[in-house]
This record gives sequence, C-alpha cells and structure tokens, in this order.
Amino acid sequence: MADFSVFDLVPITQGSNPADALHRALDLAKHAEGWGYRRYWVAEHHNMAGIACAATSVVIGYVAGGTQTIRVGSGGVMLPNHSPMVIAEQFGTLESLYPGRIDLGLGRAPGTDGRTLLALRRDPASSESFPRDVQELQELLGPPRQGQSVQAVPGTGTNVPIWILGSSLFGAQLAAHLGLPYAFASHFAPQELTSALALYRAQFKPSEKLKRPQVMVGVNVIAAETDAEARRLFTSTQQSFTNIFRGKRGQLQPPIDSIDDYWTPEEEAQASAMLACSFVGSAPTVKKGLKAFLEETDADELMVHSAIFDHPARLKSYEILSKVKQGL
Repeated sequence: MADFSVFDLVPITQGSNPADALHRALDLAKHAEGWGYRRYWVAEHHNMAGIACAATSVVIGYVAGGTQTIRVGSGGVMLPNHSPMVIAEQFGTLESLYPGRIDLGLGRAPGTDGRTLLALRRDPASSESFPRDVQELQELLGPPRQGQSVQAVPGTGTNVPIWILGSSLFGAQLAAHLGLPYAFASHFAPQELTSALALYRAQFKPSEKLKRPQVMVGVNVIAAETDAEARRLFTSTQQSFTNIFRGKRGQLQPPIDSIDDYWTPEEEAQASAMLACSFVGSAPTVKKGLKAFLEETDADELMVHSAIFDHPARLKSYEILSKVKQGL
C-alpha cells in the first residue's frame, strides 16, 4: 500500500498574516501525525504574498519541534539559491535535533522570479551546476573522509535522506543516475508524469542509499462530506491558478459559488491542465479516483496538497483522506 504524506505551502489566506499561517501549519502537522501520515513537507518560495515558507529550514524546525514522530522535510529546497555547505549545515542541525525524522528534497528551479533571484544574490546560471551541487551536498552529509579539510558541523555523518524533485525528465534522469528517490510535482505540472516515471524506473542505478526505485507523486486532494461542498472548496485553488495567468499572485482567496463566473474559457483550460492530478469530492469519489491513479502510476507514496481557505475544512479534508487510505 502506498504511503500518504502532506505537502503544505503554508498558505496565507486572505485577511490573515504569516504568523497565522505558520501556526496553522503546525496544527495541521500535529493532526496529520495522529492520522498516520508519513511525512510533512514544505517548499521554498520567495516573494509570494500568499506563501509563508520562504525560510524553509526554519519552518521545518518549528514543525519538527512541535511534533513527535512524523517525518518533516523540504519539498523542496531550491538548491541553486544556496551553497551546498549552508544547506548541509542547516539540515545537519535539524537532523541532530530531530534524529531520524528529517528529509531533504532538492529542486533545481529558483522558486521565484528573476528579479527576486538576484535579490537572493544568486547567479541565474547557477541551476546548471545542480547535479554537481547535489553530489557535493551528499558528500557533506555523508561520513567524514580521510584528509577532508572542509566539513559541515553539524552535518557530516548525519546522512540526511535526499530526494530529487522535478516536473520534467531532467530530474528523473538525475535521480536514476544517482540512485536516489524521486518525487514528481504532478500537483501543478502533470504533463510529463508518465514519461518521467518510466524514464526514472528504466534508468535507475542501485546505490548505497537505495536498492530499488522509489517514487513519490504529488496530487491535490480536496475532500468533504459531499461532492458539491468539495467542488466549492476547490474554487480557492482554481482562483489561485487563474490569478497566476493574470499576473496577480496573492493570498489564498475564499471559495466562491461559481468558478465559471471567475475565469474565462482560456483560463479554465490552462488551469485545468495544471490541476489534472486533482481529486475532489466525497470520500467515495476521492477513493475511486485515487485507486485508479495509484494503479496507473504504481507510486510508492502520494504527497498530498490541499489548498483550502478554511482551516477546519482543510483538517477535515485530510482526516477524510486518512480514512480513504485505510480502505484502499
């Protein structure tokens, strides 16, 4: 049976602030732990008014400190924005504080726009060194080597598990070459999902870290007592994706009665294509959709994103999903 995990962008809902969002994130993680979810991951984004997890390692530490057993990690850290040494020290510190519970998912995209990338003091071409940086990071987190003059302290010897994240064939090839687990971002970029998973599995080379391919797949799940209520809650996500095309990124908006009154047919087509891996409805509806999706992808784990405006409704969605998992 596939594991289920939580992917949280720590959304700042309309009318709230980052502190509210961070407190809700910890509350969600505590509930997810009780419902049996395997991991809770946050992702690095910058200069986005509706996302409160820019300082990714700090958020991970906050959540890990408030939970007991659930694994907490990044989905992911955008490595081109950082030196491998700094990330090794950050995640080595986290692993030292919360041993056996920290994951390090790595992405190649900057997680922001070009102007903000410069504000991060990074070279736009730094993504070209991503494969080399991943290997450097592996070495910094691995056991100390004879004659090694530079060590991450904490970091060296912590062996924090590394995942490669991606939404294209590049990440699949790199994860396969390095023998690392692979997570595909199909919750917002599903176009190459099938091809990427096939490529990763076909080219996978066993490593000391991993003997067989390990696949995680991102999905959106909005579950409620009825299909109609779930579809209404989903309009917050649909509005967010519509706003991307309008160049109006902002805080997560409340649900509306009719999404058709909000988007144009062109925007609907664009947003719906990005949200193709979304499962919205009551427990039976979500169960039917996820069962078919798992049979299609043969994923080892689902990383579930649920952008719901009302916090109690978001908790309820993850609670319903935890019961769906038991019946799959």
